[in-house]
This record gives sequence, C-alpha cells and structure tokens, in this order.
Amino acid sequence: MVLTGFSVAITACRRREELAGLLERRGARVISAPAVQIRPLTDDSDLVAATRACIAVPPQIVIASTGVGFRGWMEAADGWGLGDALRRVLENADVLARGPKAMGAIRAAGLRETWSPVSESLREVLDHLRAGDIRGVRIAVQLHGDPEPELIEGLRTAGAEVIPVPIYQWRPPDDIAPLAKLIDLVATRNVDAVAFTSKPAVQAMLDLAEQVGRREAVLAAFRGDVVPACVGMVTADPLESIGVKTLQPDRPRLGALVRVIAEELPRRRPDGLVVGGHRLEIRGHAVLVDQRMVDLPPAPMAVLRALAEQPGRVMSRAQLVPRLPSGDAASEHAVEMAVTRLRAALGDGQCVQTVVKRGYRLRVE
Repeated sequence: MVLTGFSVAITACRRREELAGLLERRGARVISAPAVQIRPLTDDSDLVAATRACIAVPPQIVIASTGVGFRGWMEAADGWGLGDALRRVLENADVLARGPKAMGAIRAAGLRETWSPVSESLREVLDHLRAGDIRGVRIAVQLHGDPEPELIEGLRTAGAEVIPVPIYQWRPPDDIAPLAKLIDLVATRNVDAVAFTSKPAVQAMLDLAEQVGRREAVLAAFRGDVVPACVGMVTADPLESIGVKTLQPDRPRLGALVRVIAEELPRRRPDGLVVGGHRLEIRGHAVLVDQRMVDLPPAPMAVLRALAEQPGRVMSRAQLVPRLPSGDAASEHAVEMAVTRLRAALGDGQCVQTVVKRGYRLRVE
C-alpha cells in the first residue's frame, strides 16, 4: 500500500466516508477535520420568492451550480406544489450545468443541459455568457452556499437581469476543535497532505488559521512539506490566488484526487537517511527504521523532522521548542521528553546524540 505511514487530512463534510475509504485502502492514516457543513436555509422565503419569480416571468437561461443544490430546488418546488410549473419553465430555458454532478441532477429531473464548461468553473460560465449579448436577458442562478458576487455582478454589469436562487448555505461545523487541531498539525508539518474538495473548506481553514495566529505558518507548510491537494481549480482558487501551488488531478473526481496524492507523497520522500547505522525514511505519522514501520506521536515526530532538515546539524532546545505541536507545553523540558520518546521508539539511543550545552543532532553517516 503506497501510502502506508503517510497521514492525509480530509476537510470534507459531504462524501467524507467515501474519500476516507479510498485513502485508507491505499494505506494512509486519515485525519478527519470538517471545515464547513451544508445547512438548509433557516428561512426559505427567498427560495420561494425566487421560484415564483422564475414561474411568473420565465428566465431564458438557468445556471445549475451543483447537483445537490439543483435537486434540492426541484424537491422544494414539489413540496410547495410548484414543481410542474418550474419544470415547464426549465424545459423552455437554456440550462447550463457547471459540472457533471449538476448535469446528472438536471437529467434526473427529466431535463437536458445545453452547455457545460470544460473547467467546471462558474468563471468560465460567466465568460461564455459575456461572449454573447446578454443585455436584457433574464438569468436564474442556482447558488451553492456562496452568494457568488463575481458571477452575479459580472452578469448584471453585462446587462443581464439576474435572479439568485439560494438553496442552502455553508456554515462552520458544530465542533471546530478537529479543524483547529489540523491547523496545528499542518503548521508543525505533522501531516503529509490536506485534501480539499470545496472552495469554502479551503477558505474556512485559512480563516480559522488567521484567527488563531497560524495563517503564515500554515501557508509556509503548504509551500513546503505539506501537500495541499485540491479536487479541481475552483477548489484551489483561494490558495492559488495567493501564490500557493496546489496538487490537482486531471479530472475533478475523488478517485482521481486520491490517485495523484498516492503518486505525489512517495515521490516527495524518495531518499532516506542513514542514522546510527540505521536507514530512516520519515513519513507523516511514522518513520521506517530499516523497513520497520514505527508510529511516532506528534512531538517526537516534530523533533525528528526538525533534526532531519539539516542532518548532523546541532539544534538547541530553544530552537526545537517552536517546532512542537502547540498542544504540548512550550518548554525545553517538553523537548527533552520528546527526545527521550523518540530514542525509545527508534530502538537505538545513539541515533539522536546529545551535544553537551548545545542541544541535539542526528548521528548521520
């Protein structure tokens, strides 16, 4: 299993079990930290009003952003006794599907899409529509939890009459502790990759990192040892727009995302170190010692990573303190305890040498 010893965090709320299963079957240890959750609108009056507006004056173009959102719209309309009228409106409109999931929902409703962007991005939908003359054209936009100001204002600036159709909303998870813990793991390089499947999840993680004062540490990790893996370019936008390169599959699918993670992580750590006569290969939550997998707690792993960055270089206890996970007491004593546990786990106390009055170093050959 190619991901044995690697830790991959997932931030998804929907299809979380499916994604975790795909990664675990390849040997990864999965850390689940939902960054957002989908919640129904607390007040559906806006959705009712938008639906009635579409029926009263039918739009010429309808944009379906997500499969779950489009299905939710149809189900809600059926519940209000407006389903048949809404379907008649959609049958006579050009229905644009942002991606395959929206396309599937459209067809499940007995309708057909007229166009779908290759990139599966609403930005391409906007460019496609603005390439023609949409002045005075009535366009309904099924939203997907975000108000999508770029799309809505872009259409209105081009002269279109826009009807936003809100179906659900993205909200923080009920318990943010797992996400806060993940931010700590990323900042201290104690996870190999973070898999993102939605743009709001990326933004939510960055926002919380900002609140807890770890945004720059998280971005530095994403630019270095921790792989930010995004299911597609839309999801990756909050990171790419600030200069953080992301790993993306050719096709925005969960299976394809897992495949590129499985290819990338072993490639990033092709070589090991010979330390005290033992060959070490450092992975996310474990180290291979002469091909023997040894799980390490976060603090010993953080110390090992720090010492391995410049093998043989002495690092003082004070230099190692900031590398410990924030859950550990930020003290030199905590460093000493982490070194003790690291030596015990490696099975050879000579792998990590104490340099009197200076600190610690790996005994490299």
